[in-house]
Amino acid sequence: YKFSVEEELFQYELQETGKVSGCGGYGTLFPFVYGILIGFPASFLHIPGGEFLVEAAGAWILLGQINLYYRVNELCTESEEMKSELGLAEGPLVEWWAVLSPPLDVVVGLRQVHFLSEYWRVKRGDSKQDDVIAETLFPFISLPEKFTLKQFFRRPKHWFWFTKEWSDFEFEFLKDE
Repeated sequence: YKFSVEEELFQYELQETGKVSGCGGYGTLFPFVYGILIGFPASFLHIPGGEFLVEAAGAWILLGQINLYYRVNELCTESEEMKSELGLAEGPLVEWWAVLSPPLDVVVGLRQVHFLSEYWRVKRGDSKQDDVIAETLFPFISLPEKFTLKQFFRRPKHWFWFTKEWSDFEFEFLKDE
């Protein structure tokens, strides 16, 4: 999936503007894969630089993910018409959530998949269809607002289908400042 999304956006940007803001599928995944494939054995065999390669590969893929989220936000807010079609006031993703540990990084990842697919739907001129996964089972995915970690944890009604009737948690440490 990562390869496909990066390559699709790369080709789209190249075609539309002649400028790219990502490395494409190959440029995103090959440095990561090679860094892991070379770095792990080198690290295991105590060859100098092995650990550095693994760490650099991890940094590369995380930076690429942050950039992907930034690019999706840019696409989703490229015009007032697009924002209106998607029901957005601003870009829906918090880019730095890419560096959070699982499962929190999955929250923004699922939202990226949803909003990028919605962007392409609007670009193609397709009508909106119900998305049971993103709208009913896991409503946080399609929530049109950009939310903070505190807001996410405070509002369980947006988590899952079985928490939609739950009230907000009113803990002091979860309140917005």
